[in-house]
Amino acid sequence: MTDLRRTTLPRPTDRFAIADLSVSPFCIGMVDHPDTIGAAFDAGMNFFFISADLHWPRYEAARAGLARLLLRAPRDQIVVAAACYVTQPEFCSEPFRELLAAVPGLRVVDLLVAGGAYATELADRLPVYVGHRQQRFVGARAIGVSFHDRRAAVAAINAGTIDVAFVRYNSAHPGAQGDVFPLLEPARRTRVLGFTSTGGHHPVPGLDPDIWIPDITDHYRFALSRVGLDGLLCSPTEPRHVDELVAAMARGPLSLEEEQHMIELAAMTNDA
Repeated sequence: MTDLRRTTLPRPTDRFAIADLSVSPFCIGMVDHPDTIGAAFDAGMNFFFISADLHWPRYEAARAGLARLLLRAPRDQIVVAAACYVTQPEFCSEPFRELLAAVPGLRVVDLLVAGGAYATELADRLPVYVGHRQQRFVGARAIGVSFHDRRAAVAAINAGTIDVAFVRYNSAHPGAQGDVFPLLEPARRTRVLGFTSTGGHHPVPGLDPDIWIPDITDHYRFALSRVGLDGLLCSPTEPRHVDELVAAMARGPLSLEEEQHMIELAAMTNDA
């Protein structure tokens, strides 16, 4: 496909399909305050991501916020993705059952994600997830993979074996501009979301005070300015950050010059 750019950015109230699930382009993951989950839902976001094993303590606020939200919102208006990072096939089931037991009112996990995947091991555990989707294990209607291997991501996305792929893309790691986005099939069925989209958001000491220093929401704009991503997995840590995310989308895409500037700033940070 041609490496196209957006003329407008997604809105929280937009929806697209992952299998037969209707999701917002923003998927909310790790947060610091439980009320962030409800604030995101009230802003129009209906898609949430929780780890079923890795970083379990760091997802405590997200689990609590989701439990609170389920007390006041219909379950069928909420889409929950859960990731399991264990690579042994025999251990790719129980973490999802444990998550159901830990979140009151959850009842089902809509989307199961094989976390942190590389080509060298994915072929062993992916059949388990395909079987889970066929059997509607824990109620799942779709499966996905979060990739740490971009070549493996392209192959899986174009093959259409999975329903969604999570790919790292930010100003500090912009490689997907060359080795993912231009290689995706135009008619692909697999949706693509970015993660760790604010990588590179660090102050650079000693810069000219007149140089534009992007704020954290500009990194969301960076990730979505190109057509390759359908949405973002992001972590607005407290309720006010949801409002800031919404406002940033209204400002629209970055220019090519702004995008390149952010890449250069991130490179300076990495060299510091």
